[in-house]
Amino acid sequence: MLKQRVVVGLSGGVDSAVSAWLLKQQGHEVVGIFMKNWEDDDDSEYCSSNIDFVDAAAVADVLGIEIEHVNFAADYKDRVFAEFLREYQAGRTPNPDVLCNAEIKFKAFLDHAMRLGAEKIATGHYTRVRERDGRFELLKGLDPLKDQSYFLHRLNQAQLSKTLFPVGELPKTEVRRLAEEIGLPNARKKDSTGICFIGERPFREFLNRYLSHAPGPVVDDRGRKVGEHVGLSFYTLGQRQGLGIGGVKDKKGVRGGAEHLPWYVARKDLDRNTLVVVQGHDHPWLQYRWLEAADTSWVAGEAHAPGALGAKSRYRQADAACTLAPGAGDAMRLDFSELQWAVTPGQSAVLYDGEVCLGGGVISAAG
Repeated sequence: MLKQRVVVGLSGGVDSAVSAWLLKQQGHEVVGIFMKNWEDDDDSEYCSSNIDFVDAAAVADVLGIEIEHVNFAADYKDRVFAEFLREYQAGRTPNPDVLCNAEIKFKAFLDHAMRLGAEKIATGHYTRVRERDGRFELLKGLDPLKDQSYFLHRLNQAQLSKTLFPVGELPKTEVRRLAEEIGLPNARKKDSTGICFIGERPFREFLNRYLSHAPGPVVDDRGRKVGEHVGLSFYTLGQRQGLGIGGVKDKKGVRGGAEHLPWYVARKDLDRNTLVVVQGHDHPWLQYRWLEAADTSWVAGEAHAPGALGAKSRYRQADAACTLAPGAGDAMRLDFSELQWAVTPGQSAVLYDGEVCLGGGVISAAG
């Protein structure tokens, strides 16, 4: 393998740490960069970026590589967080990790690394890149429980041509084992959950600081009022927890019948400021046969041909058989062979041909 200068995004976690070690083992000149993407309440108990930098620096010390602390907070706020808030205000549920990868980790970070003389960048994502016939393909990580191609589906040819994913070939258990064997100080560090600016704090508490909201009625599928919501932005389709409503019992209901099933968010009526809930995971209002997605992005640089493919309408679900058809403009439509549960506007619909991630778009409608 050609020895290159590779700049690794060291997050403080074990995946990026082992990635840096693997690259060094291969003989590359490795430099670490720690990205600071949020600073509004950086000293709070919820945002761990200061702790993460200490961990990243300790890893760099053990590996014998340089590390630089780079602040992308302004870029993040303009390119990711502003869009995040716009989507929530519009009643949708965005996925900021997808936007962060496209706009920060593989744009701002990539540009910075190139200015440092890097020939490649690397991250600890569980996914792979394959060059075939002069084109670059984005492949699923070999560990099906950790595959992160869903979050990277907006990457383009230029970005993939400059990127390495060293742990994409490994199961997470092997990454942990290697970290212990090498003696990395973060070998047993828990995986981060969510995004730094929310961290472990209550999600509603965080959004409340940034979004205007108006309380309104919660009604069931028969139009009966069953409670009050605190603002439509704070709920997502399929949500079960935190609804704050009790059962509405049918006087003729049989004990153990449908009236005792849990409630789920099924619809958000922005015009009437009304949240619609239904009982039971399998309620028809939570089942969808098709979706439309806009703002599509294709790894190959051009839309994939219509036909039979697999798709995920949310992370951590198996690929669902579907048929791709073009929509108006840059939109696409997916018709599924089997009903899909709680397809959510604002989330990403990502297409696959076997292990190859083709691209995707932002869900705009479903039925």
